[in-house]
Amino acid sequence: MNPNIPQTDRKRVVIVGAGFGGLKLARKLSRKKEFQVVLINKQNYHEFQPLYYQVATAGLEANSILFPLRTVFGNCKNVHIRVTSVTGVRTVDKTVDTELGPITYDYLVMATGADTNFFNQQNIIEKALSMKSVSEAIALRNRMLQNFEDALSVETEDEKEGLMDVVVVGGGPTGVELCGTLAEMRRTVLPKDYPELDFKMMDIYLIESGGELLGPMSVESQEHSLAYLKELGVNVRLNTRVKDFDGKIVTMNDGSTLRTNNLIWAAGVKANPLAGLPAEVIGRGGRVLVNRYNQVQGFTDIFAIGDVALMTEEKWPNGHPQVAQPAIQQGRHLAKNLFHLIRNEPLEEFTYHDLGTMATIGRGLAVVDLPFFKFQGFFAWLTWLFVHLMSIVGVKNRLAIFLNWMFNYLTYSNSLRLIIKPKLPKGNLMAMQEKLSDQLEVSKT
Repeated sequence: MNPNIPQTDRKRVVIVGAGFGGLKLARKLSRKKEFQVVLINKQNYHEFQPLYYQVATAGLEANSILFPLRTVFGNCKNVHIRVTSVTGVRTVDKTVDTELGPITYDYLVMATGADTNFFNQQNIIEKALSMKSVSEAIALRNRMLQNFEDALSVETEDEKEGLMDVVVVGGGPTGVELCGTLAEMRRTVLPKDYPELDFKMMDIYLIESGGELLGPMSVESQEHSLAYLKELGVNVRLNTRVKDFDGKIVTMNDGSTLRTNNLIWAAGVKANPLAGLPAEVIGRGGRVLVNRYNQVQGFTDIFAIGDVALMTEEKWPNGHPQVAQPAIQQGRHLAKNLFHLIRNEPLEEFTYHDLGTMATIGRGLAVVDLPFFKFQGFFAWLTWLFVHLMSIVGVKNRLAIFLNWMFNYLTYSNSLRLIIKPKLPKGNLMAMQEKLSDQLEVSKT
């Protein structure tokens, strides 16, 4: 196969990743006739990651938080999109290797984001549920809904408890928002769908290794979020670390255990740098060391932005938070600096402007930290709704989300409680059955 990127006299900028940073950079450069932009992504769409948990809890359709890349760049003749995986970079040859074939570059930008960090705990890697992609969010929704269906037919209370109880690990925005939504569903939606089940026996646990929830936020927001979750009936355990999970029992570092089949891991992230970079440019958490121009340490033609980049400032000695705003701002700023580069003009240093942090805990409950103002409650929830709605790419997506949110708010009903699983072709199904049969025979011997 061949990527078939036409050769031109324009400077070729290869962007790997179409998250917040990569998409912002590509959109800015698409307006500059001096550049040829090659955008490489594993999927043909952009994902709005902050709302994964709403897909996982049946509050939104998956396509509400996805936007086709070709719709964004449909009229941009200088943008070439390739849906493939990058296998590595050859810095000496100025070439990116992909599953479609090699692609040369004048400038390379890594916007590859981050993935779930299981901290090398193999049992948890194999048995826990994560939520770092739309497909994982859908898998989590399927699993939760199927559990309630199965709970109707099990014979023992222990089996029912394992299916219905949920343990969420990680007290950041994802863990807090997920627990809040699950608690709301337990109170309003699920009893109507499953009147034969007693949801008083459904326990939701939030495990956080630190001493507070929402670590980067203000003390007021941390305290309010904890109070809101407790009010919703979520069991919060601070200063507790999950040590192991065998698929049925969660074991903590203090020796205590919890019975559940459902461990949802939202405890950390690790960066996804490209293979082929020198080891010395990889810093803490797999992030790539960059200067204030987003240039990778030791290179003038390779850049990194967003979650994968580790840039230090006086106010951010350990790097910027791995959230959307640093990626968006770095993408916008790098577009300007690339234009300066081709004009042989001085580059401008990047400075992160913290626009604030927010998290929603449940229906009408949220916490918001703005640089000069902090507030909680219903108004904070409306602010959270507005900010996330306006951040979505595409008018159609915004309208769909707005209608879903309003329907859910007015009716106390999540409207998308569907179990949708892919159907395997018969050949694949037979192969799986044969493999299972062979494994059983081996176990018998």
